[in-house]
Amino acid sequence: MAFEAKKIDPLDLQPSIAVGINLPFSSPAVFSSTYQTKDAIRVNLINFMLTNKGERYLNPTFGSNIRLMLFENINQDVIEEVKLRILEEVSIYFPRVSPKKFELSFSPDTHVISFYMKYQIKDSNIEDELLINIEQ
Repeated sequence: MAFEAKKIDPLDLQPSIAVGINLPFSSPAVFSSTYQTKDAIRVNLINFMLTNKGERYLNPTFGSNIRLMLFENINQDVIEEVKLRILEEVSIYFPRVSPKKFELSFSPDTHVISFYMKYQIKDSNIEDELLINIEQ
C-alpha cells in the first residue's frame, strides 16, 4: 500500500529559531518573529497582497495591486482578470503555495475589496486560509 510522504521543515522542529517577521510591526523591539513555516508563509502572503507594484525596493514587480482597484470602475470581468493575475503571481513568488479556494469580491456600496484564499503548502500537510478586507 502506497502512501504520500510529507515533509516537515527542520526549522519547525526547533522552537527557538525564528523563520520570519510577523505583522504588524508593533512589538517592543519593533519586530516580532514567526517560528513556524505556516505562520511565515501566511505573513508573506499578506505582505504580497497589501503591496502595490513598484513599492518594494529593488523588486518593482512584487505585489498584487489590489489596493489600486479601490479607485477603478470594477465589474465582474475586472474581478476575474485580477483573480487570474493574482493566482499567476502567487505561483511565481510562492511556488510552495497551492491555492485550493480563491475568492475576490468588491462591495460598491462600502468601497471594500475582500480577498479570501484557502491554500496548502506543497509537500506538507499544512493548510491555512487568509482573509483580507481592504477599505478605501
